[in-house]
Order: sequence, then C-alpha cells, then structure tokens
Amino acid sequence: MPEMVYVDSVSIEAIGYDADSQELFVKFVSGETYRYDGVPSTVAEMFLAAPSKGSYFNREIKPAYQYAKV
Repeated sequence: MPEMVYVDSVSIEAIGYDADSQELFVKFVSGETYRYDGVPSTVAEMFLAAPSKGSYFNREIKPAYQYAKV
C-alpha cells in the first residue's frame, strides 16, 4: 500500500495512490480501506485537490472504478 495522505473530510480519512499500478487507496473515517483499480493519475490528483473529497469521490470515483476492500 502506498503512503497515505491524511485529508480534511467528514467521510474520508486518508488517500494513497500508486502511479505504477494506477491503484487508489481510500481510507474512510469508519476505518475501512478500499482499493480502486485503473485510476489515472490525473483523477487521483484532482481527488486530492478537491475542496470536498466526499463529493468528488461519490461523483467521479465510486461509480467509475472497480474496487475491493483491503
């Protein structure tokens, strides 16, 4: 798992991204972590920069990429 960056969000605790494998890791405040596959680096960068991480996640990531609980 890549280094996780802690973010200011009501629902998301930390975000990590592995550019080589295009895997995005999202740790939720519930403590659960999920891996999203095939996420381009531009999407990961926009996610980290988004003013509302939860809104961006629900709009751009959750419906678009396959995921698995880590």
